[in-house]
Amino acid sequence: MRICIVSQNVSPGILTFRRDLISQLVALGHEVYAFAIDYTEGTCDAVRNLGATPVSYTLNKAGLNPILDVVDTIKLYYRFKEINADVVLSSFVKPSIYASLAASIARVPRRIAMLEGLGYIHTEGLEGSKFKKKILRAIHGVLCSFGYYFADSVIFLNHDDPKDLKKLAYIPQRKIKVLGAIGLKLEDFPFSPVSEPMPLRFIFVGRLLKEKGIREFIDASRIVLKTTKNVEFIILGGIDPSNPSSLSQQQLDNILCENILTYPGHVTNVLDWLAASHVFVLPSYREGFPRSTQEAMAIGRAIITTDVPGCRDTVINEVNGYLSRPQSADDLAEKMLKFVTDRSLAQSMGLESYNIAKSKFNVDDVNSRLIDILMN
Repeated sequence: MRICIVSQNVSPGILTFRRDLISQLVALGHEVYAFAIDYTEGTCDAVRNLGATPVSYTLNKAGLNPILDVVDTIKLYYRFKEINADVVLSSFVKPSIYASLAASIARVPRRIAMLEGLGYIHTEGLEGSKFKKKILRAIHGVLCSFGYYFADSVIFLNHDDPKDLKKLAYIPQRKIKVLGAIGLKLEDFPFSPVSEPMPLRFIFVGRLLKEKGIREFIDASRIVLKTTKNVEFIILGGIDPSNPSSLSQQQLDNILCENILTYPGHVTNVLDWLAASHVFVLPSYREGFPRSTQEAMAIGRAIITTDVPGCRDTVINEVNGYLSRPQSADDLAEKMLKFVTDRSLAQSMGLESYNIAKSKFNVDDVNSRLIDILMN
């Protein structure tokens, strides 16, 4: 079969989130066409090495110009017709809507949309006009009602997202599928026993954005350090100057001057840092199904994350970690102090995380379920 996988970006969309799926489909004898808007010569070669064909297309990711969207949809239609596609799997907000429509017009037999998170406009607690976000949610709801009418199935990663989206959009229940985690190649994230020596290390991995909970992590660190000095707080990730919710370089410099954090910035050896830490912390405001948490669980780390969509799916409270109140540095610090008080929790809860990852995050099992949706 000729299968088109439509993403926004090559990385992480195609080369991180879809790499193993592409390899599995190619191994099964299917022709795979990987669509993205930002191909370079190097990333084209990387996709070809997976056995797939890279396909560039155009999309105004954040724009609201209906003329440009119509033009991009028509171009996708011609691409699907040219390939004579049998299946189209499209992910992210705009591609999932417009590719489903284009595939229907091109008479592609199977059309699957995937939403791996509802994004900024559905995330509470961020700056910006509430009225504007309300309007954007309404527009999103109308577009989803229209675009997903042409999809055979609409895949979500958690159970909260379809419930929230159905408040704004009409999506027949029979079309909704909840996949859970995208999954990991577990052998790439081998179990690593928790190191016993003090200090206790809490680690945050992600862009330094408000919605990722970076401010709560920093404030909670200050609170914990008032109680004990035998702890370390590590942040991996960079600032994003183009994002208004990102820490600025000046804010980051001021925080680092307090000497409460270890900050190597953006690193390529994240796994080594995770292995040298005890507890993974993600105080995010909303996620689809966070990959960073899956990686930490796979190597056997206890988790503290927020009781919000996506994040709450990774933690069984008081089993492999703790769920904290969203946007509460005080509650986050309280959860951190539980590990300070009882050092054995990092080990016992880390082992529970590892067991959950083995049973739920194996990418081969996840892709088998996804392929079953694609074909049936």
